[in-house]
Amino acid sequence: DNSAEADLWLLNSCTVKNPAEDHFRNSIKKAQEGKKKVVLAGCVPQAQPRQEYLKGLSIIGVQQIDRVVEVVEETIKGHSVRLLGQKKDNGKRLGGARLDLPKIRKNPLIEIISINTGCLNACTYCKTKHARGDLASYPIEELVDRAKQSFQEGVCEIWLTSEDTGAYGRDIGTDLPTLLWKLVEVIPEGAMLRLGMTNPPYILEHLEEMAKILNHPRVYAFLHIPVQSASDSVLMDMKREYCVADFKQVVDFLKEKVPGITIATDIICGFPGETDEDFQETMKLVELYRFPSLFINQFYPRPGTPAAKMPQVPAAVKKQRTKDLSQLFHSYNPYDHKVGERQRVLVTEESFDSNYYVAHNPFYEQVLVPKDPLLMGKMVEVNIYESGKHFMKGQPVSDARVHTASITRPLAKGEVSGLTEEFRRAPQNGTNWKAQPSAEIPGKTWLSSWMALQLPWQQEGGGLKILSVSLALLAVLVMFYYGGMKTEP
Repeated sequence: DNSAEADLWLLNSCTVKNPAEDHFRNSIKKAQEGKKKVVLAGCVPQAQPRQEYLKGLSIIGVQQIDRVVEVVEETIKGHSVRLLGQKKDNGKRLGGARLDLPKIRKNPLIEIISINTGCLNACTYCKTKHARGDLASYPIEELVDRAKQSFQEGVCEIWLTSEDTGAYGRDIGTDLPTLLWKLVEVIPEGAMLRLGMTNPPYILEHLEEMAKILNHPRVYAFLHIPVQSASDSVLMDMKREYCVADFKQVVDFLKEKVPGITIATDIICGFPGETDEDFQETMKLVELYRFPSLFINQFYPRPGTPAAKMPQVPAAVKKQRTKDLSQLFHSYNPYDHKVGERQRVLVTEESFDSNYYVAHNPFYEQVLVPKDPLLMGKMVEVNIYESGKHFMKGQPVSDARVHTASITRPLAKGEVSGLTEEFRRAPQNGTNWKAQPSAEIPGKTWLSSWMALQLPWQQEGGGLKILSVSLALLAVLVMFYYGGMKTEP
């Protein structure tokens, strides 16, 4: 809880924007000034491990997070460890870290599952591709098993995430709709599935099937489809591999076949070469569709990308375009017409101000409900009585059925997912796990690495501290790894 008291800092990173990397660099400096041991993770050190400010520091690559305990142990001893290799099976690149790693869910009711890593595109502004590489998908059976395990641990909402969900399976001979139909089969009544971002090219060929899936009662009618610009010339310079007409085709089809669907999108303001006319086309697109969820990003040239070498739009122009687009976005209220409706919502979170619980209706629109503990994790019906720019407020209907979405009791906040029942009971039943030197354990896995340290009830003093830090960091890093793949540019 207090970073100043920690022996070691594990710093996760994002390479999408300059400010994120600047914050990462500043965090490293702060740790070093505080005489802390440092372990670095995420896309920044993976993509640029030879950066001067990373010199001499331990690094965990994006495909090596299951070995975080080893790296922490060695770093605590004063060693520098760098694990940056890619995992392969018979020469084929694997999808990344194993899905069954222990993790601590930020929200015990929500499971975030990465379905693939990397992507097929080569966008000229993107640095993430340098770190995560080409597309590598997880097998369908592994993803279904992870979903089943999540529901057995009390989860009632699953988010699928990746750099591009629409490209799923192209490297292993399958596709996104095939995966989604398999997942739908194991979603309990009352639980929900939310899809992540998909680029337009990879959803075009699956429009009919995607519309059917998005109409399923246990799938949110929500899709995040980045457009980035409404100018074909800008899209060509970005190497986005689609035109504005393709984007409109996807959105128009889904809006027709999935009534009420929420389409979220991203826009980059001030990409190199963007003219005033190009930007006005983007403004017209936003005016046309009035996206309820819009991620507006001022362009930042990322070192080492083709876009960084292109003639840049003046900073003042980029800033003004970002401001103009933001003003347009805030000029309309997407939910005013829904006041008075009766909606079914799933309650999963607490609001930032702690005054409400946060629920989502079938279109993944945010609905604030009274902070009644009996509602958490439940699917309820509410009457919408107020709306704002990003939310609605709903009052539970007294005569409506309250459905418990979870099939079992959710894990307690901070409880580790993925442990066997025997291991969970160990402190109570006196199970004695013998500690062994890591090098003596054959076929070392995340569990054997973990068990190489004594467990908390056997430890004293510094050993307990090391284990506590290591186990917590493993679980938190898994959460960051999957949660950080939301691909907002």
